[in-house]
Amino acid sequence: MEFTAIPGVGEKTAASLAELDDAEGALRRGDVAAIARSPDISEGRAAAIARGAIRREHGDDGGFLATDRAREIYDDALGLLQERAVTTYGEKRLATFFPSTEQSRIEEVRAFATRAMERDPDPDLLDALAGVEPLEPAEGIRVRERCVATADAERYAEAKDALPELPVEVIDDRRELGELGRSYSTVYVLDAEFAGIDVEGDVRVVPDALERPEEFVPERTLTFFADNRERLLAAAAVHEIAGTEPECDLDSLRAALERVDEDGGIVGDDELDRLSVAVDDLDAAVSTAESVGNDHLRDAIGERDVTIEGTDFLSLVEQGARVDSLLSRELADDYDRAVELAREHVVDSLDLDAGEAEFVERVFGGEPSFPLEHNEEAVSRLRTELTADRDRRANRLETELAAELRELREPAESLVDAALELDVELAISRFARDFDCTMPTLGGEGFEIEGGRSPLLDVPFEAVDPVDYGVEGVTLLSGVNSGGKTSTLDLVGLIVVLAHMGLPVPAEDARVGQVSELHYYAKSQGTLDAGAFESTLREFGDLVEGADGRLVLVDELESITEPGASAKIIAGILEELHEQGASAVFVSHLADGIREAASFEVAVDGIEAVGLVDGELRVDRSPKKDHLARSTPELIVEKLAGDAENGFYRDLLEKF
Repeated sequence: MEFTAIPGVGEKTAASLAELDDAEGALRRGDVAAIARSPDISEGRAAAIARGAIRREHGDDGGFLATDRAREIYDDALGLLQERAVTTYGEKRLATFFPSTEQSRIEEVRAFATRAMERDPDPDLLDALAGVEPLEPAEGIRVRERCVATADAERYAEAKDALPELPVEVIDDRRELGELGRSYSTVYVLDAEFAGIDVEGDVRVVPDALERPEEFVPERTLTFFADNRERLLAAAAVHEIAGTEPECDLDSLRAALERVDEDGGIVGDDELDRLSVAVDDLDAAVSTAESVGNDHLRDAIGERDVTIEGTDFLSLVEQGARVDSLLSRELADDYDRAVELAREHVVDSLDLDAGEAEFVERVFGGEPSFPLEHNEEAVSRLRTELTADRDRRANRLETELAAELRELREPAESLVDAALELDVELAISRFARDFDCTMPTLGGEGFEIEGGRSPLLDVPFEAVDPVDYGVEGVTLLSGVNSGGKTSTLDLVGLIVVLAHMGLPVPAEDARVGQVSELHYYAKSQGTLDAGAFESTLREFGDLVEGADGRLVLVDELESITEPGASAKIIAGILEELHEQGASAVFVSHLADGIREAASFEVAVDGIEAVGLVDGELRVDRSPKKDHLARSTPELIVEKLAGDAENGFYRDLLEKF
């Protein structure tokens, strides 16, 4: 697929799409989540791209919605669907559904919608969906304790691109490599010529590291799962409640997530925990150990029977008097014991092993002195060893766990994508259930609706009267004011749009003919001036050219000019539509004048008012075929004629 051939896709966006593993498949499926994983493409932009790609795939020119009012009906229909989506993704994904003239697209969506209508929108399932969002890539990772080294300038640039999370160092010789080995816990060398060189530290020669960067930056995988933990768990819950069988093993996923903390670190390894605590608490342990040793010496000095009183001797010592020789001669055993206690405290409090304990030997000791002080250089060396051991163990554990999680990466993405797609299906299911929808049949001419109810009215759907109506060819629709003529046109427009989207319609049963374009003209707000009137006539002039296959809905076109001229204009438009075999419904109060001006017998249907009750019309909302409905004034005169004693109103009624 040529990405730049998709409407609205330029070279930059095409390059972003090319980075996807299966961009063509995602575009054909309308997979907004997958498309949005492309760099710099938002969900909204992804939905627009998917819509354009689907149109191109099916050869749809996008001309079905031919007027502003037709597009408003589509927007209303889409809004009703999107209101029933739980996730933002679901809203954007539903925007890839559009009315089409292409049978292949309509059938594709009908198959999807038919499956969707069988979904049970369980409240617990909808609650679980609220926590599902598209997975976010791991970003902002910086690793300081490991580095990449190379002697090649080109490899240096490649390493910077392939492993941006790691420091990349340039080396010339063994000496510089040794310095890196002492500075970093692990060094990855890209040059094979350094193989076999014995240097201090954890130095590994891996010439192919740039070909498999994830193995050398396990933080990528761990951070991805840590950052997306709640979304993954929510998606897992969705599948369990829905009873679906995802590609991802949920027990394995949950077990792996339990081993990763919120920052992408390893959880549950006792040795790593020990080393981490040792590094963090080293300074505090040494400081406390000094106090332990000095407390012992202080007690020993205070109790000694020497030439001067012990308390005076202690005072001199604390004032800084030189007592090395006295300590050496009089308190050698006590000093050794103080050092031993200090060392034991560091080893015990940090839970150091035998090898680490050897470093503690250098922290305390040497010539007797008071107060007892630690060797900062030895502490620094111990800290370096503990830190290196911690980092190496963490890296090994992270590498092992990341390898396990990489196997779950694609299934996990599929898990979330499937949950998000389930939201789309459930939105359609909820729409169908909320508005008592059925899947329409497609074929024939015009349309036939049984028990249709419009969800676009400003009343509760349960209060909407059902409408039965069908038209083949050209028809005038008459009726009283506020009797439901415009609502009937809206219902017809909505059902035709939904049917050509491949979606269920709000009716007990419906048949919709194959429509090439929907032309819906709303009622004009007042008489038009000469310029606007001419523009409107030009619009209808274009409409009647090649009208075969079009469905035309017009609401009171006579309002554009005076009634006599309007009747003639409408009659002329109907004649052209009739000759071309188009289907049309024109709402008009000028049925008699239009019939008189037309060169063929124009069909007239009527929405009949059955009477006035307490000043309000009672209307049969289903238009009667071949029936010119009475007007509101006629009904009022009829009521007055029945109530009055004189003959004025009866005479007036006879004029209708």
